[in-house]
Amino acid sequence: MDKIVIRPATMADVPTLLHFEQGVITAERPFDTTLKQENIRYYDVEHMQTAPHIQLLVAEINNELAGCGYARLEKAKHYLRHAQHAYLGFMYVVPAHRGKGINKQIINELVKWSASNGVHEIRLDVYYENTAAIKAYEKAGFIKHMVEMRVGL
Repeated sequence: MDKIVIRPATMADVPTLLHFEQGVITAERPFDTTLKQENIRYYDVEHMQTAPHIQLLVAEINNELAGCGYARLEKAKHYLRHAQHAYLGFMYVVPAHRGKGINKQIINELVKWSASNGVHEIRLDVYYENTAAIKAYEKAGFIKHMVEMRVGL
């Protein structure tokens, strides 16, 4: 079995992370008809590596990037019991490496980082029709919380 190494992303990882970002967008397009069809970007991966409130991690197998994910510290709404929480995003695993527990290992490290920053709750967004992702997050201990609704006019 290949050894999986989870580490903070570096500037040398940016080209691969930009490719991973397009993988996320491609995977999400079927769930969101409002996404533009042209080349779009969700993340500022260069900034994410230097922002003190963000931990961007990558997974390596045999010195090759196999996945990524980040946690971002966010101020909680004033009416919540907690002052801040962490938000997880940019969770991606290369198709050839799925099923190896990479996503879970990245989440575990992001949970540790979040806890070390005084966070007691982690949140994320996932499309409600993305059953594979929902199952993966439930395996990691997440529970469904809210459903965002919309209507086109």
